[in-house]
Amino acid sequence: MSHSVGQVAGFAGVTVRTLHHYDEIGLLVPSERNHAGHRRYGEADLDRLQQILFYRELGFPLDEVQTLLDDPTTDPRAHLRRQHEVLLARIERLQKMAEAVEHAMEAQKMGIQLTPEERFEVFGDKDPEQYAEEAEQRWGGTQEYAESQRRAARYTKADWKRLQAEVDDWSARYAALVAAGEDAAGERAMDLAEEHRAHISTWFYECPYGMHVCLGDMYVADERFKAFYDSMGEGVAEHLRDAIHANAARHTA
Repeated sequence: MSHSVGQVAGFAGVTVRTLHHYDEIGLLVPSERNHAGHRRYGEADLDRLQQILFYRELGFPLDEVQTLLDDPTTDPRAHLRRQHEVLLARIERLQKMAEAVEHAMEAQKMGIQLTPEERFEVFGDKDPEQYAEEAEQRWGGTQEYAESQRRAARYTKADWKRLQAEVDDWSARYAALVAAGEDAAGERAMDLAEEHRAHISTWFYECPYGMHVCLGDMYVADERFKAFYDSMGEGVAEHLRDAIHANAARHTA
């Protein structure tokens, strides 16, 4: 059984123009055409449209959706598992925000003055928009940015906690190394620089040595990155840059 473009638009709550666009870019090409050349959509087409709309709701751009859905190594059930994990993480966050709103309502009702910390506790200690726009402007067209966005969208709360724990552990060890006066070109410093590179490759995007060197330079040139690393200990940013350069040299020589 097949359906017309108008019927599918009605089922899915999208416009006919959207379906035409999906067809034009190869994202959703209807499996049939009638004798007049009109689009006809089968069950497999409806399944694919459902996956497209799931990913779009989760914030994935169309080119990434197409890459994900056309990956021959990915089982259709894997898409559903990934979407389910992201949705659960979003639900958990929304539940916390709802609880915060209820807390604020109850406080106002009882005349209780919330502290500034209590008012904004639900948002954590990071501004989600602080660097997002700049990052997209600087790197939005790169493969690395797209890969980072794609991976990040899949992570659960437990993943983010594990990622942060790794960062905290590495930061403490590197700060101690710098405080002890160890040479940036020494074995331990280079090993920690390699660990830093591997962390980026594991969690965000593949980071070859040349790119890692560019990042190391940015950690010193950009005041915000420099302040972040130097907050771990005096001179950490420049020491890390030098260790990254030394590590890249020993692996690419």
